Amino acid sequence: MNYGFVIDNRTCIGCHACTVACKSEHDVPIGVNRTHVKYIEKGTFPNSTREFSVHRCNHCADAPCVEICPTTALYKRADGIVDFDNDRCIGCKSCMQACPYDALYMDPNTNTAAKCNYCAHRVDTGYEPACVIVCPVEAIVSGDLDDPNSSIAQLVAEEETMVRKPEKGANPNLYYINGSSEMLNPTATERQTDYVWSEQSLGVGHYAKFADERKSEADLDSLLVQMAMDTHSRKGTAFDQRAIDNVAKEIQQEVDTQEARRVYDSPSKGVLWGWEVPAYVWTKAIASGTFLMMAIWQLFLGELSPASELTGLIITLTFMGFTGGFLIKDLDRPDRFLYVLLRPQWKSWLVRGAYIITIFGGLVSLKLLGHFVSFPTGWIWWIGGVFAILGAIYTAFLFAQARARDLWQTPIQSSIHMLIHAVMMGSAVMMVITPDSIGNMSNILLTGIALNLLTIGKEIWMPHNTPDTKEAVRMMTIGYYSKYFWTGLLIGNLIPFALLLAGWQMIAGGMIMAGIYLTEYVRIRVPQMIPLS
Repeated sequence: MNYGFVIDNRTCIGCHACTVACKSEHDVPIGVNRTHVKYIEKGTFPNSTREFSVHRCNHCADAPCVEICPTTALYKRADGIVDFDNDRCIGCKSCMQACPYDALYMDPNTNTAAKCNYCAHRVDTGYEPACVIVCPVEAIVSGDLDDPNSSIAQLVAEEETMVRKPEKGANPNLYYINGSSEMLNPTATERQTDYVWSEQSLGVGHYAKFADERKSEADLDSLLVQMAMDTHSRKGTAFDQRAIDNVAKEIQQEVDTQEARRVYDSPSKGVLWGWEVPAYVWTKAIASGTFLMMAIWQLFLGELSPASELTGLIITLTFMGFTGGFLIKDLDRPDRFLYVLLRPQWKSWLVRGAYIITIFGGLVSLKLLGHFVSFPTGWIWWIGGVFAILGAIYTAFLFAQARARDLWQTPIQSSIHMLIHAVMMGSAVMMVITPDSIGNMSNILLTGIALNLLTIGKEIWMPHNTPDTKEAVRMMTIGYYSKYFWTGLLIGNLIPFALLLAGWQMIAGGMIMAGIYLTEYVRIRVPQMIPLS
């Protein structure tokens, strides 16, 4: 048995009965939807057409949300339905980053993820999903795709159908008849500033609790400012009064274009992983890099003094503490953070990473304890060094599980990049705690800068396979976030290189750490600005 949907766009009238029925059936809060209808207009009035596209969970055969979920809050049933248990959800939003179809949202009442679950409670009692029952033109067809006698299986077999983003390899079980690229591909039409719900472009769902506040405070002037900021941030152009005036003129003018444009859309969910995630990546790199460079020095280059070792271990544990704090703060249900360890889903790199940093923290703590209680701890340098490397790079594989974000789909390259960052920041710390190491660490930093620039250059200038990756790189290099990216590149690489050659090692080390944070901030934030629906 394999349940799925067919959306017949030949008959859909865009009435939103499916959306309303879904909200009523599941008591979905205002501002978020399990099912939504996208409107696309083509042509110039009066020779224009309007098309509709119903979007919801695709109940994928290879569901990325299930793979990345750390606590089995999302799971695939034997009948093909991808269901969820909000009692296990920790609010990490990883599922939202993994879903290529923008099907999940954060419930503002429970702070847990939710989505279409095929009305599993109705299916289990022999009924069809609520959206199917209320559709006045029978544009939504449900049933068992594996049953050749079912109406849905016959439709898929007899009609030409399309699925959204087949290149993601999720094998979706939602098919469209008479679909079009403009409706199914979110980048085929530019997200404009004057469509319905555009005033919520800063995000709903995870940020729904702030939506009413923004709306209540918004007047015409502030809305124009917001629209102008949105437009010019995407284009990377200067924002001033002229930009606001231009947006006002555009709103007043009739649309005169042959290109497809959005006139009704799902509200943007905004940036799901905010400053906490790049901060956690940064502090984790400091912690793992510090211990790794201490281990390398102790094992291969010379013996650490007891004072230097003690200081380095305290720095490592301190930044590991910051790492854990940032991870917990990013959760919408921080009270459930232990579920990652106690209710693990082992395919998720969030779980694997949690155990890696837990074991690493335990080893560092044991090494620190050895300063006060006499017992052999030399072996910890070897094992701890391995876990330091794993701690530095595992996030690359977590990001790769977020299949919706194309820029992150290079785990090997990203893990090398993160390891280089850890080595560079660990070397900077070593120069402080062990002055005798300055010469060696300076050479390591010079090499690290060269390798870092090489990896960044490869990511920017090598050919990109997808439009989303190209757009992300464009936003990084010439868009709104380019000022942060190039500043990070300058103060974290180019200036420190010159300072190291001039003998200003300490200043160079501090600048490297600041620059790495800026470039990581941009790299994590920018892909989330690209729409998924």
